[in-house]
Amino acid sequence: MRLSQTAPAPDTSLLKVLGNWDALALGFGAMIGFGWVVLTGGWIASAGTMGAVLAMVTGGVIMGVVGLTYAELTAAMPKAGGEHNFLLRGMGPRWSFIGSWAITGGYITIVAFEAVALPRTAQYLFPDLSQIPLWEVAGYQVHLTWALVGALAAVVITGINILGVKLAGTAQTFVVIFLLVIGLMLVFGSFTGGSASNMEPFFTGGINGYFAVLVVVPFLFVGFDVIPQSAEEVNIPARQIGKLVVVAVILATIWYVMTVLTTSSAMPASDIAQADIATADAMGALFGSDVMAKILIAGGIAGILTSWNSLLLGASRLMYSMARSGMLPAWFGRVHPKYRTPVNALLFIGALSFLAPFFGVSMLVWLVDSGAPSIVIAYILVSIVFVILRRREPHMDRPLRVGGKGNGGTFIGIAAAVLCIALLSLYLPGMPAALTPPPWILFGLWWVLGAVLLFRIPSGIAPGQDAEHRLLERLRERSPDAARSL
Repeated sequence: MRLSQTAPAPDTSLLKVLGNWDALALGFGAMIGFGWVVLTGGWIASAGTMGAVLAMVTGGVIMGVVGLTYAELTAAMPKAGGEHNFLLRGMGPRWSFIGSWAITGGYITIVAFEAVALPRTAQYLFPDLSQIPLWEVAGYQVHLTWALVGALAAVVITGINILGVKLAGTAQTFVVIFLLVIGLMLVFGSFTGGSASNMEPFFTGGINGYFAVLVVVPFLFVGFDVIPQSAEEVNIPARQIGKLVVVAVILATIWYVMTVLTTSSAMPASDIAQADIATADAMGALFGSDVMAKILIAGGIAGILTSWNSLLLGASRLMYSMARSGMLPAWFGRVHPKYRTPVNALLFIGALSFLAPFFGVSMLVWLVDSGAPSIVIAYILVSIVFVILRRREPHMDRPLRVGGKGNGGTFIGIAAAVLCIALLSLYLPGMPAALTPPPWILFGLWWVLGAVLLFRIPSGIAPGQDAEHRLLERLRERSPDAARSL
């Protein structure tokens, strides 16, 4: 009798190769992007030295409370996709899609932002970078040579991520170490060449100035949640993964406070307000050397690369997880046969970041503003599902339980949701930090596409541990041919 032979199914799992430092470097590096280089001068001008510090500490507390909910949920469900899995279990497929789509949109806007920020920073080092004019976008002339710097970097970073998460993690580690060295140099320079009198005025702009700084918090702190996205590839205990989420938020808060204090100590507020890139000029002033200013810019480029690398990894894992659940086309769930990375999701996001520099510097502000509300929406949903699972599944295996077994944990979840709702309200018309029309247009386009995909997901599937299985079964019943690839 001849037995039929069937080719083995391709392995679609991810490799478990990241360690403690790899995961922490991904989370911390994602948060310490480029904002600290170009935005610090604006923070000081808007709110004063201590006003900006107060806003950063407030933001750190908000993100720290949210991070506690992530820490517990990540330790309980250490699977690629983070929010996707939390919401699937606690609120069902459609809410899972909404939360996943929100954070994916936030990640992609920042990845595209970094692709624009890189040539913007490189021009500080190479003033003649802009050659061969192409077109104008919102009053800014885009040049081919300038745009190609960001576009080619998109190709390189996407390629590194396709070649394996371990390579991406190792590259991240080295760049984060370089960033930390830059930070120590800033602190040393502030103590030796800075002046407390330069920090005055400590407060300016009143409550509006404070909110103008606070509103960028989602953009500055997004990234700690990359650790949950990569949880399936981290080879450490689940409890430790959760702890790293909170540690990353604390480190980022310290970094931003340090940046404000050292920059303001270097020069009078009037000089900071006129500086092109205040942090770089501050570094030069502290050491009395233009070379040191250029080294700071190199640190800014390092920040761009760490944030870009981390958030590309996080967004691709989210799209992979959504495709694995049938929420996105199966194409996004394809894993590279050799490197076991979500190759198609990486290529898709890489293509968007390749195109972004060709829209010019105006895209910097638009991308930051358009992605921030989506990020906060995801944080609100995670905070709510944290409370739901505490009440519905009190005996769920939680290797890391925040706030104890009583009502302490529930209080943390409610506090996180309330704080994030308050943060979201700052973007609305009439508020001190209301968004301008272009970011709302980008935000709306992302959610129109999301709405189309959302209504492809069957309704009536209850949340729970097997929600993903039931969703896939329903999709197979609806369209057997289309579901074969799921």
